Amino acid sequence: MKLLHIDSSILGDSSASRQVSAAAVAQFRKKDPSVEVISLDLASDPLPHLDVEALSWLGKELTPDVSARPELVASAKALNDFKAADVVVIGVPMYNLSIPSQLKSWIDRIMVAGQTFRYGAGGIEGLAKGKTVVLAVARGGLYGEGSPAASFEHQLSYLKSVFTMIGITDITVIEAEGLATNGGADRARILSDAEQKASAL
Repeated sequence: MKLLHIDSSILGDSSASRQVSAAAVAQFRKKDPSVEVISLDLASDPLPHLDVEALSWLGKELTPDVSARPELVASAKALNDFKAADVVVIGVPMYNLSIPSQLKSWIDRIMVAGQTFRYGAGGIEGLAKGKTVVLAVARGGLYGEGSPAASFEHQLSYLKSVFTMIGITDITVIEAEGLATNGGADRARILSDAEQKASAL
């Protein structure tokens, strides 16, 4: 089994989403010690924002004249690693009601027509079927269904749309929500609960 582990928080060891994603990866390792893990830290090793040149090479084999360009190599590797993965674990903090821009840049590399989805007579068809996605989500506030701020939530709803569009239906969400409420008094308990859920995958 191949597992792609992605973190996108800029907070390093202080990151809640990193703690939860690490717990999820540890559980997969425990269940299958032979699992091959590929790690990508989008904070320390970010992909550039997509531009027209990078777009023109998405899903194509790099020719010798551009194969030494690190940004194009990283772009191609992001897509290839995603396509090869059986499981994708992503640490996702909420930044300003949505996901980090670093994670959006990665998503722009994997949502490629003809590679992970295609346009057919009946609409969009996902080509990345059969994968498992685990989303380790962290939020300072409360944005879940029924909360006053639920309509402001564009983090999890967006990611579910992305992965569903490319054919992935096995999506598990582990939320650490409300980390900053009550002055952060409940942070340790919330994180512990989320890590326990990750350990029960």
